[in-house]
Amino acid sequence: MMNTFNLDPVDRKILRILQEQADISHAALAEAVGASPASCWRRIKALDTAGVLGKAVRLVNPDLVGRGLNVFCHVRMKSHDPVARRSFEHFVESHEEVLECYSMSGEWDYLLRVVVADVADYERLLMHGILTHDAVANSSSHFALKSVKYSTAVPV
Repeated sequence: MMNTFNLDPVDRKILRILQEQADISHAALAEAVGASPASCWRRIKALDTAGVLGKAVRLVNPDLVGRGLNVFCHVRMKSHDPVARRSFEHFVESHEEVLECYSMSGEWDYLLRVVVADVADYERLLMHGILTHDAVANSSSHFALKSVKYSTAVPV
């Protein structure tokens, strides 16, 4: 189990706000959490140094950039050989349309979340990439009809 960082209530407020508004100024953040700007800055630096905070990003609307189809793809490997798994994981990392990849317990070995323009775009990735990979035995694809809930914020 990983070590956890001891968060006080002000740290938790900072994290909640930063997860929703990463571009907030230190002065506005300090006011929102009831701390001085210097104290707030020190807390952010401590959270950053401890690895609690990752890189700051701006989220892109996939529909508006032609990547409106969300596909969840289960993948079963031919074997659990470490070399085969590393090879597949390298393949996944090299494809920008695969946003997330999880090594899974249970019936399937991996779960991928893929964003593509349309079904034809996904078919190309599946038929000429995933299913042709030497380590892959088979897959099962599930197309999202709509997004009911989407969040990147971790409860703190």
